Amino acid sequence: MTYKTVMVNLALDRSNDGRLEIAAELVKRFNAHAIGIAAGEFSPPLYFTTGAQAQNFVDLGRAAIKKRLAEVEASFRAAMRNQAAEWRCAEDFPTRFIAQQARAADIIVVAEDGRDAIADPFTQTNSSDLLMQTGRPLLVVPDGGDWLDLRSVLIAWKDTPEARRAVADALPILREAKDVIVVEIVENEADRPAALAGVQDLVAWLLRHGVIASERVPEECGSVETQLEKIASELGAGLVVAGAYGHSRFHEWVFGGVTKRLLNPSRRCTLLSR
Repeated sequence: MTYKTVMVNLALDRSNDGRLEIAAELVKRFNAHAIGIAAGEFSPPLYFTTGAQAQNFVDLGRAAIKKRLAEVEASFRAAMRNQAAEWRCAEDFPTRFIAQQARAADIIVVAEDGRDAIADPFTQTNSSDLLMQTGRPLLVVPDGGDWLDLRSVLIAWKDTPEARRAVADALPILREAKDVIVVEIVENEADRPAALAGVQDLVAWLLRHGVIASERVPEECGSVETQLEKIASELGAGLVVAGAYGHSRFHEWVFGGVTKRLLNPSRRCTLLSR
């Protein structure tokens, strides 16, 4: 397995430089086809108006979106240089459009979800919704990130279908990594034997796929999010691979959780599958 098509989701309202750099690196590394994708929808005003004034307002808004889409396309093509590339865009809600087009991709490079405000669905993609809808792995790039550091990769393991899928989806990248470590955090001591057996099986499975990995089940129990961040920092991990939404999405939204943190990485990229 390898990545034959890398899709990069570009925003109309924020910098795309980091995602373009990382997508171009993946395209070159795997000799892949690149798809740049962006969308935006005119957001109607909160006040009411009619007639020619209203139509003029709509026309100006749509023209601004088209102009910005053209600018983003130019940036994408410049970043891909001589690589095989195509561009897809639409006047549409970004999340909906990208979820539809994801069928053409092996992996999608996206921005972090954002921490401070509710995303504007007219101009901003919701990476959480993409994760639920696309059926493709997402490579989440933090704001300010501009390269995919594969010197150390951490697999945040839990024996769930989502985690198994994430590791399988990440195999092309894992084969390129210098150091891979499989980590499982147990919630209580009774879970330790099963966790040890699970990470040992995964390490053996990875070896059969050409990936040399080590294993770690920390002595401390519980506090999965805190421990994963601590271990990733100690290892200098440039990428975390994980399954997403092991519990219901409503539970994650209310209580936070590991998935929410990984959709908003602070320093390193994350590869997530659902």
